[in-house]
Amino acid sequence: MKTTIFSWNVNGIRSVIKKGDFESFISKYHPDILCLQETKASKEQVEIDLPGYYEFWNSAEKKGYSGTAIFSKTKPLAEIYGLPQKIADSYDMEDDYGHPNNEGRVLALEFDKFYVVTVYTPNTKGDLSRVPLRHKHWDPAFLAFCQALEVKKPVVFCGDLNVAHEEDDLARPKQNIGKNGFTAEEREGFDNFIKAGFVDTFRIFTKGNGHYSWWTHWANSRSNNVGWRIDYLLVSSKIKKNVVSSEIYQSQMGSDHCPVSISLDL
Repeated sequence: MKTTIFSWNVNGIRSVIKKGDFESFISKYHPDILCLQETKASKEQVEIDLPGYYEFWNSAEKKGYSGTAIFSKTKPLAEIYGLPQKIADSYDMEDDYGHPNNEGRVLALEFDKFYVVTVYTPNTKGDLSRVPLRHKHWDPAFLAFCQALEVKKPVVFCGDLNVAHEEDDLARPKQNIGKNGFTAEEREGFDNFIKAGFVDTFRIFTKGNGHYSWWTHWANSRSNNVGWRIDYLLVSSKIKKNVVSSEIYQSQMGSDHCPVSISLDL
């Protein structure tokens, strides 16, 4: 059975709905599973009506910040909100900004044949003050979580990972080496997912640069396609062969990010 899984950092779900972009997106693509990041709202704050979808929200304790959600046409077997406490405690993720588990950054659903995990990875910030959190704590903890799920069944994880993995994943790599989103530590964190057997689905089908999912608001970056690919869908290697397609929807407006998707025949 084919399943389409979409991921989109909406950078404020209420804004996207108000502009009409969310409704038009659903009408056009009809995703089987839709994973959102940076919702910046709780379920109670959002006027949304999606008949035929079950909806799940993991909102940040801080109002108007972070947050994830998943909409699914299929009722899941189970839900997991945030990183399990045992894993969170093992990697001691508290920093000067607080605990990422209070920021609504991870939401997972279990289905018959696989898990779907949506993640909004902490940004290391312009001053790189959150690099230690990412490198030593968050990335290893999130990888441990996905590997723990894999013991039971394959995993699809998606979202804004806040890193361009390779030079082909951003328009101007030379100018950005060592900067927020393209530090050695952040890229190593992504490398570790690949070494653990997770597959960057977009690169199964498409090589080279020019394929981006986020653009700064400055200097007409989006119209000039001076962007970064920081939104990903990764799958367990055992279901790589079941990935039929992997796409980026650069023309979809509503956010400074665009949606990405896979079609999974499993």
